[in-house]
Amino acid sequence: MARRIFLGLDTHRLALVILFVAVFAMAMRVPTDTDTWWHLQAGRVMVESGRVLTTDLFSHTRYGAPWVAYAWLSQVILYLLFHHLSYVGLGLWIGGVLVAAFVFVYLQMEGDVFLRAFIIVLAALTSAVIWAARPQLISLLLTSVLTYILYLFKWRGVNRLWLLPPLFVLWVNLHAGYALGFMVLAAFVAGEALNRVLWLLEPTLDARSEGGDPGRGRDPVLGWRGLGWVVGVALLSALVLVIHPNTTQMWTYYLDTVRIGVLQDFIQEWQSPDFHQLRAQPFIWLLLATLAAAGLSGRRIDGTDLALVGGFAYAALLAGRNIAPFAIVAAPALSRHARPILEGWARTARSRGWLRARRLAVRRPSPRKALLNWTLLFLILAAAGVKAALPLRASFNRAHERETLPLGAIEWIREQQPDGPMFNSYNWGGYLIWHLWPDYLVFVDGRTDLYGDELLRQYLKVHFVKPGFYTILNQHGVNFVVTEAGSFTDNFLALDDGWILAYADDVAVVYVRTER
Repeated sequence: MARRIFLGLDTHRLALVILFVAVFAMAMRVPTDTDTWWHLQAGRVMVESGRVLTTDLFSHTRYGAPWVAYAWLSQVILYLLFHHLSYVGLGLWIGGVLVAAFVFVYLQMEGDVFLRAFIIVLAALTSAVIWAARPQLISLLLTSVLTYILYLFKWRGVNRLWLLPPLFVLWVNLHAGYALGFMVLAAFVAGEALNRVLWLLEPTLDARSEGGDPGRGRDPVLGWRGLGWVVGVALLSALVLVIHPNTTQMWTYYLDTVRIGVLQDFIQEWQSPDFHQLRAQPFIWLLLATLAAAGLSGRRIDGTDLALVGGFAYAALLAGRNIAPFAIVAAPALSRHARPILEGWARTARSRGWLRARRLAVRRPSPRKALLNWTLLFLILAAAGVKAALPLRASFNRAHERETLPLGAIEWIREQQPDGPMFNSYNWGGYLIWHLWPDYLVFVDGRTDLYGDELLRQYLKVHFVKPGFYTILNQHGVNFVVTEAGSFTDNFLALDDGWILAYADDVAVVYVRTER
């Protein structure tokens, strides 16, 4: 038995293991972003109180107002991980979620392990723009699970659609990105309807049996009955969204958030991607690779692939937060067209004697090669462990926070205890909630759904020192300001006799009123 396991690690299995170890290692970075912290605080309050939050407790501008804890279950999980395992818990959660997501993507793909691995790495790089300990990451995983269930139904003739309603019940309690699931379902139905129309119009396919034959280059096409199943299950999935502490509000919650105009005007992840930044450019590579492969493969693109890739590319170009789900749906489509291209090139190369004839039988590696494979695997695992060790250390994360977040200002506030209320930078709201609540309430934080356009525009008016900003500060009784060093607010208040600079470092400044 031990010998069989030892010799079983051939080159293909080694490549597969290395692939997912690499995805896990890629995920090992500073696990938090600025929004992570209010999610953690919400989770802590719910764990300690034993109830789901329904009103705002963290801001003085919306205190007591109704608030939809749309990700309450994820927040509880994240807090428990952080409480018991600190940054290690958050990092392992990110790595585990991402590996699981790309396993489901891998299962939908065509081609050998090396082609799939290349595409998975490209898709991982593309999706990395959202890799942080936030509930948003769960939607990436559940999108891949949903597309896998639909893949089984269409490409393998395996009906697991009954899993969709419980999947959406879980999804709606984990994150509001359940809307992505309905985007996938809508694209799937539209794509299959297009396939049916093309199937009827194209005379060369009139002898094709429903379901198709991918082995002969003919992709499966669902019948109208199959489409009816998908539509029916999608409607049932929409109905069960009410199985949530906020019940029927979840039917329209996502639309209420998207309608906030400031999201597109000010919040980076809701804006069109800035492709001058290197981290956004893998999206371009993946999109162009998919288009090129579809054009060169000689295989007509499947309607569902067309609808999914086209629809999510459109969404990603409108808002950077949609880049990650685009990677999930594009990777299988790319593989379906890259495989025949590479196989055609290989046949040509073999016919010209450039490559040896392909072996039909798969042989186990010799003991010497097996030993080499195991050695490589242990070296890769060791390297991944070293890669993960530093960014998950508490001391490293605290140093990073001191360099990028207002940790010094928070320590000053705790020591000096200035009278509130405070005005704070939007990006720092979550971090201030984690460290200063309940002693101090924030002016604003990443919960845009709570604040809405009116309050967020008030914030922007103060942040950019526009006419009327003093009225807003007075309206909310602001007594001290925590903002970025060198910001518009910092530069203006430095010249205003009504405020005194009470604290300053390279990251943050704190101004306190000298008069009312």
